[in-house]
Amino acid sequence: MIHKDFTVSELFQHLLKGMTSKRFLKMQGLNSDIPFYICPFPVKLKPAVEEMIPQLIQRLSTQDVHVLNVNLYDLCIYELKAEGIWEQLLAVEPETEKGYFLESMQSMLDVEKHVVPAIGKALDGHGKPDILFLTGIGEVFPYIRAHNLLNNLQNAAREFPSVLFFPGKYEHTLEQGASLQLFEKLPSDKYYRAYDITKCEF
Repeated sequence: MIHKDFTVSELFQHLLKGMTSKRFLKMQGLNSDIPFYICPFPVKLKPAVEEMIPQLIQRLSTQDVHVLNVNLYDLCIYELKAEGIWEQLLAVEPETEKGYFLESMQSMLDVEKHVVPAIGKALDGHGKPDILFLTGIGEVFPYIRAHNLLNNLQNAAREFPSVLFFPGKYEHTLEQGASLQLFEKLPSDKYYRAYDITKCEF
């Protein structure tokens, strides 16, 4: 566990310690829960955390821990280009009514029908990882919501720990239950089936 006002260096050391532990890698102590973790961090640290993630992956690899990093923003662009509609979207977006464009994008990037299968293909292409990193969730909002992604990913990612890097808050309160608040400002989404990795003891 790290304290509330952590630095990126402290976060790096905490994650490295946890992600190389047998308890984490073997998914021990989860009481049959899904091995989902959320790594919330203050929005002000977003650029530094994004720089840290490749360094963490590299360091883990030196200890024979294989990480597959799925950047959701890159994944979505790749899928839209594969469908041959990326350039068209760029052309029509400025003059399209925002509500209609949002609905269209949410349909084209439907989590259950398109995004999770694309993550599944990435997993198939790289072999079973020791850990799955999910990054870029802030860049794909509001087309993809974190709680919806995790709800639909349950069947595809049960055999290894998955960590969602989340620029915002993941809070548990008696009044509100568990909720995700992207960028620490947007309305909270209810989600309770993940562990806050910054609060885990390793």
